[in-house]
Amino acid sequence: MSRETISQSISIVHPISLSHGRNAQVWDTTGKRYIDFVGGIGVLNLGHCHPGVVQAIREQATKLTHYAFNAAPHTPYIELMDRLTAFIPVDYPVSGMLTNSGAEAAENALKIVRGATGRTAVIAFDGAFHGRTLATLNLNGKVAPYKQKVGVLPGPVYHLPYPSADNGVTRAEALKAMDRLFSVEIDVSDVACFIIEPVQGEAGFLALDIEFAQALRRLCDEHEILLIADEIQSGFGRTGQRFAFSRLGIEPDLILLGKSIAGGVPLGAVVGRKALMDNLPKGGLGGTYSGNPIACAAALATLDAMTDEALHAWGTQQEAAIVSRYETWRAQQLSPYLGRLTGVGAMRGIELVNADGTPASKQLTQLLGLAREAGLLLMPSGKSRHIVRLLAPLTIEPEVLQEGLDIFEACLERLV
Repeated sequence: MSRETISQSISIVHPISLSHGRNAQVWDTTGKRYIDFVGGIGVLNLGHCHPGVVQAIREQATKLTHYAFNAAPHTPYIELMDRLTAFIPVDYPVSGMLTNSGAEAAENALKIVRGATGRTAVIAFDGAFHGRTLATLNLNGKVAPYKQKVGVLPGPVYHLPYPSADNGVTRAEALKAMDRLFSVEIDVSDVACFIIEPVQGEAGFLALDIEFAQALRRLCDEHEILLIADEIQSGFGRTGQRFAFSRLGIEPDLILLGKSIAGGVPLGAVVGRKALMDNLPKGGLGGTYSGNPIACAAALATLDAMTDEALHAWGTQQEAAIVSRYETWRAQQLSPYLGRLTGVGAMRGIELVNADGTPASKQLTQLLGLAREAGLLLMPSGKSRHIVRLLAPLTIEPEVLQEGLDIFEACLERLV
């Protein structure tokens, strides 16, 4: 099968062609089976072809495949927004809009923030990833490969260190950098918003320092700055609860959603304080495909499956299995390249490092290949591409999870 018609600027992690999948397993066009620890990069918290999602798609496809909501509202959009806003664990009145993706949610959030504050400056964090559109590129906390060769980006955007026990950046260091920013670069009164991931994904699953998050919330309240939580990858149960911001003890003003919102069908959303969401003129928000009826039906079925009890059980079971195996590997000194376990809940990364502590990027590339040959798909992350992101479906069968970890273990032992 030729790939000459596909842009060579798209980077491919695994040079295979998939044909079908079921929960945490996929098969390629040769019939080879793989255990999937990639999960569509966080899209498939409910696994491939979840029966409830598939049935909802089939039923909706016989009723209405598309209508632009801003031309004439349709029932699936209305029902989903009612359910989705009730699913957000905050104490204030919530409203929102549906988008086609997480990046589009981020773009619309920036418009909402500008309309509400009259300010344009945004503060993001090192290591962040918020999308591949032109505005979200500038929010991303690294240059390669996202910002290379694209010229001047929309701004103004400033970056601060991301404090986490997983990367060694302390709360004090981040707060000191913030003080410097407001002393040297920009007046705090000119800042429209902070945008932050409660757990960074692209950077290798770094969990935000809780006390820093609370200090940031207080600063935002003091200076009438809005706080945006990007839950595109960390949301919908990945950390064992509905959204990762809950573990921080804060409520953001706006929340970005995507990935696992609709069981694999493209959909995103920006939700938050109703007064903020309603501040733009009529027609200021919307989109032709945003909130497509089939995507909305899939999202409604997804929410049906994501009860608090199920999310807690799935997250706890997967976290326990990963942590237990990792601790065993460390105790056994399984590999000289085995570094730290990062993240929280079922949102975990395994770092590969050399003896001197430098990133073992070469060994991670080797691990990807060995695991693929053995029937396990893994996803790299981190600035130096040296951290494995574990994103198996939350619904993975325990025996399949253990089989995948067995393969991971055997491949770790072979690294040179």
